[in-house]
Amino acid sequence: MSRFLLGLTGGLASGKSTVGRWLAEAGFEMVDADRVVAELYAPGGRGAAAVRELFGGEALTPEGAVDRPRVAEIVFADDEARRSLEHAVHPLVRQHFAEIAGAAEGIVVYEATLLVESGHCEVFDLVVSVEAPEEKRLEWAVARGMDRESAAARLAAQGDGEKRRSGADHILWNDGTLDDLRKKVDELITELSTSGAP
Repeated sequence: MSRFLLGLTGGLASGKSTVGRWLAEAGFEMVDADRVVAELYAPGGRGAAAVRELFGGEALTPEGAVDRPRVAEIVFADDEARRSLEHAVHPLVRQHFAEIAGAAEGIVVYEATLLVESGHCEVFDLVVSVEAPEEKRLEWAVARGMDRESAAARLAAQGDGEKRRSGADHILWNDGTLDDLRKKVDELITELSTSGAP
């Protein structure tokens, strides 16, 4: 059986993870970049070593894991620090995904916020971006437990999404109800199932 690699992206609180959950329920193998990063950031992980080299021991917990709130505080206040972190960690995440995808068959979905921005989209057969109005995303991020100031800073750091949208092959607009989004995802699943994707 052949492989079909689907890249799933979208900004903060766009509905990307909900779409990813539905794709997993449809039987597609899911790889979540955030979970890959969590593994890399664990004590002894290659990501933890990279963060220590960039920001020093104060960016790690006493156990040696990356102190993610501390690192977020650093990188969302300093564009250069954020770019340095992305430059160090993105290749590690890509390598980990390549190892997983290389052993998989059928449709493999890779969910990552900065899929396009990291220059990773060329390896995928299809890149799908979940998009939503910024005011809705801010509202949803706060409802998810983020304070408004942090959510607004993260939205600003991610930019207006133009580069992400221009790099995507397919846009799922999450500008209606949850049922509306579900119908769009079901249509995508049907297209994948009937278009020659394994």
